[in-house]
Amino acid sequence: MQIQELQQQIDAIQIAALEAIKAASNLKELDQVRVQYLGKKGELTGLMKMIKSVPNEDKPKVGQLVNGGRTVIEEAIELAKDGLKAKELEEQLKREAVDVTLPGRTQVMGNRHVLTQIMEEIEDLFISMGYQVVDGFELETDHYNFEMMNLPQNHPARDMQDTFYINDELLLRTHTSPVQARMMEQHDFTKGPLKMISPGRVFRRDDDDATHSHQFHQVEGLVVAKDISLADLKGTLDLFAKSLFGAERETRLRPSYFPFTEPSVEVDVSCFKCGGKGCNVCKHTGWIEILGCGLVHPNVLEMAGVDHTVYSGFAFGIGADRIAMLKYGIDDIRHLYQNDVRFLEQF
Repeated sequence: MQIQELQQQIDAIQIAALEAIKAASNLKELDQVRVQYLGKKGELTGLMKMIKSVPNEDKPKVGQLVNGGRTVIEEAIELAKDGLKAKELEEQLKREAVDVTLPGRTQVMGNRHVLTQIMEEIEDLFISMGYQVVDGFELETDHYNFEMMNLPQNHPARDMQDTFYINDELLLRTHTSPVQARMMEQHDFTKGPLKMISPGRVFRRDDDDATHSHQFHQVEGLVVAKDISLADLKGTLDLFAKSLFGAERETRLRPSYFPFTEPSVEVDVSCFKCGGKGCNVCKHTGWIEILGCGLVHPNVLEMAGVDHTVYSGFAFGIGADRIAMLKYGIDDIRHLYQNDVRFLEQF
């Protein structure tokens, strides 16, 4: 092959390669051009293989021509690569650009659950009256949940509380009264009275409907000291009702039955919707039942090691779910547990 003819081939390959480099729209296409002209089987590389058929005196010249063409193509590829990288970076920046003048996204803030608010309100009231707040176990023993509450085995009153049993001895507590039993055992009454509330979740086997749930919340209270009377209980709960439902509320006590108190009473508060005149909320009676209570049964005191001839006490049980429903006019207890933000945001 003549030097002049080789030069023409190199020029033609170089022109074609430069056109292909110019037409490449991305790095992948540019690399395909490189392989086509400079790869192991590339067009320009193929000319180098022809050197062996060239006379020895012309081989340096041929090598110089081929390498010169290769250098031109490589430099064009590198220049095009820099341009394509800059172009891709610019497009990426456009895609990922943030308009700092746009208003920020509003972050939805949570708030305390209505039950939490009610229980904290009750706790704050009793703390201000000198009570201590005591937590207990949700998994309890039959001994503390029933027997210490004057409910021995086979006692008919156990039917009042359908229970989730884990085994013969362990169960999910049906009330927070076991906390009171444990505290009476531990308290040193020579150093002063026991004044406590025990808030928490309790469990009973019940069919869920608008007014019943298999789990709900209680705040039970207990005062044990010398010379405690029903009048002390009445005054305490009267203050509770006025604090939670309004200063104009009145309370009344009605005889009832609970195994752990004697006498036992239920507490009604004058209707906060009609003021006692009678409406659909109070079923036209003017009164709404809010809790059960009574003087601590002597058996309960004695089983906790407290001498009932020296000390007496009162106890009460507040259903936080019921208080929330009454206070805010909630018609279905299931709303409190379904986590519907539209409902919870109202409180």
